[in-house]
Amino acid sequence: MTSTDIQVQPEGRTNKLYFAAWRWHFYAGLFVLPFLSILAITGASMLWIAWIDGRDGERTPVTQQEIILPVSDQAEAALAAIPDGTLKQYVAPRTADVAALFRVDHDGDATMVAVDPYSAKVIETFPRRSGWYDFADGIHSDLMLGVTGDRMLETAASLALVLIATGLYMWWPREAGWRKAFIPSFGRGRAMWKSLHGVVGIWLSIFLVFFLISGLSWAGIWGGKMVQAWSQFPAEKWDAVPLSDDIHASMNHDRREVPWALEQTPMPASGSDAGIDGVQDGPVTIDTVDILAREIGFDARYQLNLPQSATGVWTLSRDSMNTDSTDPMSDRTVHVDQYTGKILADIRYGDYSLAGKAMAVGIALHMGTMGLWSVLANTLVCLAVLFLCASSVVLWWKRRPANTGRLSAPPMPKELPLWQGAVLVGLFVSMAFPMAGLALITVLAIDVLILSHLPKLRHSLT
Repeated sequence: MTSTDIQVQPEGRTNKLYFAAWRWHFYAGLFVLPFLSILAITGASMLWIAWIDGRDGERTPVTQQEIILPVSDQAEAALAAIPDGTLKQYVAPRTADVAALFRVDHDGDATMVAVDPYSAKVIETFPRRSGWYDFADGIHSDLMLGVTGDRMLETAASLALVLIATGLYMWWPREAGWRKAFIPSFGRGRAMWKSLHGVVGIWLSIFLVFFLISGLSWAGIWGGKMVQAWSQFPAEKWDAVPLSDDIHASMNHDRREVPWALEQTPMPASGSDAGIDGVQDGPVTIDTVDILAREIGFDARYQLNLPQSATGVWTLSRDSMNTDSTDPMSDRTVHVDQYTGKILADIRYGDYSLAGKAMAVGIALHMGTMGLWSVLANTLVCLAVLFLCASSVVLWWKRRPANTGRLSAPPMPKELPLWQGAVLVGLFVSMAFPMAGLALITVLAIDVLILSHLPKLRHSLT
């Protein structure tokens, strides 16, 4: 603990800007740090659960044999395990020694059925998205609070960008040189913690910005309303293909499963002569569609969604977000007419918009689905975030005056130079990230309308 007088007004133009940035850094951190800690812990948990144990039974072992039974035989076994159920999806095995998976819905509940592809024997059934990975994912996505949690996390992620910007301004070398900014000084006390916090922060900043932006692209306001809606694959590319009233997001179940660039794009509809040659021989069944999938390049693991209405389509898909592959540039979605077997649409990574391509790769990097190296790299980022959160608390603890009963925030300069620039920055943040703007406006409103009339409370919060 130091004896620094936090109420001493800074002198000089540079010092005043520094203290203003520090004050915003402090208050943004009060809100952001708990959420960043939660995101880092749950993110690291998801990385290793997925790597070690897989998700939704995708690594259920079987004994490899010579003959694989038709998918229809396996599907019948899965349906028999869930009486009166409706078959929704088939997930092909990734390797020859793991089970095939079938999603069967009944009374609104989705159940996964693991089936031995060599004997059509049901190995196990379990509620879909019910494992430890999905428990962590539920917290990571929306704190298990639905829309409310989504908005809270979006606000925290948006303000974290303010935290990074103010932190970089404060740590940017002015007189001490670049070495001190990038290499920590090991000493004792608060100076050592400040050096470690700043150095880790400046190295981490570019990676953390990437994780925040890619995460915000999933958020309800910035992602769903401002970015994703303008970055979708245009259905107009499907020449003369009838469109359904449903969009691709209708295939989601509780969690995001459809590629980001396709979620808002209308689905094609079955029941016309449109499309190109697909299923060649015999009726259009789950067996012939599976054969078509293999013929057109869907090797190993892929997902097959069955048509669920009179205009529904068979949908073949492979994407890294669902761990179908480790290469996001191999993402592919194919729609097949349920009556004619013709291919209505064949959407590949190269067809995405620039934002869609960035998100396909960004999601894979964010989720660590590109192999062990990405799991290790993301784990390092999560640990660095936790260190920043912990070291910030240590720095505050060592700086706070004793026995004051106050938060001991850095003082705001009475005369702030270039205040117009600060206002413009605030307006830009508010327009670019609405939830951050809403948070800033809320803080100002509380300050003006409430704290200004309650001096004791205001004193304790400064």
